[in-house]
Amino acid sequence: MIAIVNPQFYGVHGIARYLDSFLSNLPTDHPPVYLITSDEHRDGRHYPGVEIIHFPCNQSRFSLFFWSLSARNKLISLYDEGKIQWVNLHSPPLIPGLFLPRHIPVVLTVHSTYLGFSGDFYQEKLYDSDINWLILKIKMWMESRIYENSSMAITLTEFGREQVLAYGYDKPINIIPNGVDLNQFKFSSDDTKDIDVLFCGRIEHLKGSKGMVKVCRQLVEKKKDILIYIVGYGDEENWVRQQLGDLAGNVIMTGQVPFAEMMSYYSRSRVYVSTSYYEGLPGTCLEALAMQLPAVVWDFLFYRGLVVEGRTGSLVKPNDFPGMTGKVLDLLAKPKLAAEMGRNGRALLESDYNWVNLARDVLAVFAKAG
Repeated sequence: MIAIVNPQFYGVHGIARYLDSFLSNLPTDHPPVYLITSDEHRDGRHYPGVEIIHFPCNQSRFSLFFWSLSARNKLISLYDEGKIQWVNLHSPPLIPGLFLPRHIPVVLTVHSTYLGFSGDFYQEKLYDSDINWLILKIKMWMESRIYENSSMAITLTEFGREQVLAYGYDKPINIIPNGVDLNQFKFSSDDTKDIDVLFCGRIEHLKGSKGMVKVCRQLVEKKKDILIYIVGYGDEENWVRQQLGDLAGNVIMTGQVPFAEMMSYYSRSRVYVSTSYYEGLPGTCLEALAMQLPAVVWDFLFYRGLVVEGRTGSLVKPNDFPGMTGKVLDLLAKPKLAAEMGRNGRALLESDYNWVNLARDVLAVFAKAG
């Protein structure tokens, strides 16, 4: 009997897609689940054995404060009535975690941390955070308080576990990766491949927007007829458009697109590329592998096990832009190798990143804790 708390369930961001995949793949014998969320962008979805409880909220912190109070009162009521044994909080956002009742056990699912956002977690500083240092300090203090009040944690990767441990966390941590609902991602060999390189996801500093510009320019310089698609939006979208404006014949930026349209971009593409510096577990990379695309990414711990060098793609030393460009061009020149890597990626997801299995793994954490 679990209450999941997340105010931003309806959307295309990573945690929303994680929760939707988890709830869509719950086994038929799962315990009762309550999802406490907001009514922002609400649609008509439902899941067997899951009750969705809505409270009004928008993206302002002021509104989130009152939403958190409403969620707190509902959690106390559900617990007192014997309807829940556990609260499952997904972080970030952080404000709801500060309002959780202390007498109800909490399993905290950590998707990312502000220590990671700061850029100070890496031994070699690869990027400077665009978040004000004082705000970072406050956010990290909030995380520490939430960690103190949880009974157990779930992280998506070993990389995530190491960040949580860096806060001094001394309670059990379970590593259960994000996954893909393979019923949604179906590859067809009949799909026309008219896009050479696909970048997709948030367009912002932390996700490597500047590196993406460098790689695009180098790819066009080396291969004059290359076609690159950048699918996504974010704080640095306009800046990227300006930087690549002279390459309009080679680089297409779509802006924000509905999740339902993403399948088309994956199926039309030959190679998935990412210059991101920080991820929980990269959802777009998972989706690309599910659609049998080889991946070329920076060699970070959060990609390890997912992007396997020479098998499902290539790992490149961070900020080695000529190296990344070379790996991409090599795959474009060797379509049989790229196709083999794509098949390997799909097989890996079916065995290790399939939500049918992962949903049971998540439920087992609560059963073990109970």
